[in-house]
Amino acid sequence: MIIALVVLAAFTAGFINAVAGGGSFLTFPALIAAGLPPIDSNASSTVALFPGQIATAFIARDGLAMASKDKRINVPALAAISLAGGLIGGLLLLVTPQSLFSRIVPWLILFATAVFAGGNFLRPGEGSFQLNRAGIFIAQGVVAVYGGYFGGGIGILMLAALTLYGLRDIWLMNSLKILLAVLMNAAAVVTFIVAGLVHWHLTFIVGGASIAGGYVGLFAARRMPASIVKGFVVVVGVTLSIFFFLKPA
Repeated sequence: MIIALVVLAAFTAGFINAVAGGGSFLTFPALIAAGLPPIDSNASSTVALFPGQIATAFIARDGLAMASKDKRINVPALAAISLAGGLIGGLLLLVTPQSLFSRIVPWLILFATAVFAGGNFLRPGEGSFQLNRAGIFIAQGVVAVYGGYFGGGIGILMLAALTLYGLRDIWLMNSLKILLAVLMNAAAVVTFIVAGLVHWHLTFIVGGASIAGGYVGLFAARRMPASIVKGFVVVVGVTLSIFFFLKPA
């Protein structure tokens, strides 16, 4: 039964990662439910979702081509920052005690959810706050470190950050988000594997199911109203925040 729940969580995670982000909100608690410690669950979830991110990045290459032509976006700089930040975040996780990580998990999820929900009410060009180029690079660095440290909600945080960069085209934002997630997670994946934190049996199960969900999600992303997907992700984030706040450490 628990394997079936893990497969369902992973497929759904791949779907919503491709559409809006936040899939690790599902795989992380599913792996904890399967018996893994929190840090091992986080590492295994990150490694498991990584192949699906590569696959969806390939499918989303037309959106990446659009992003590379947008004068508001310096794709090479954001890519380099994402790779370096992911490595730093992964190394930070290795020195965090399991007990401490368990206590900060609900705060991390709640933070990601709040930023995403708030970011989608901002409207650059209508008197709202928008980051300049230096602010964009700093924000991406913070997001990348967070992504390497805790995969949960990284897609949500990146969409929120891209909103502050002045972007509104959800397909372009999703495509750029997928590329940057691949880069920041690449460094973290190598770190977690070398550290021996990955539980391969469950990781392969989650990886396969998330790839299938990602393919379905990418095609749905072009047809599904963005407001529905974003609302769903916020509900998932709030629900999991409450769950982990109430769950004994």
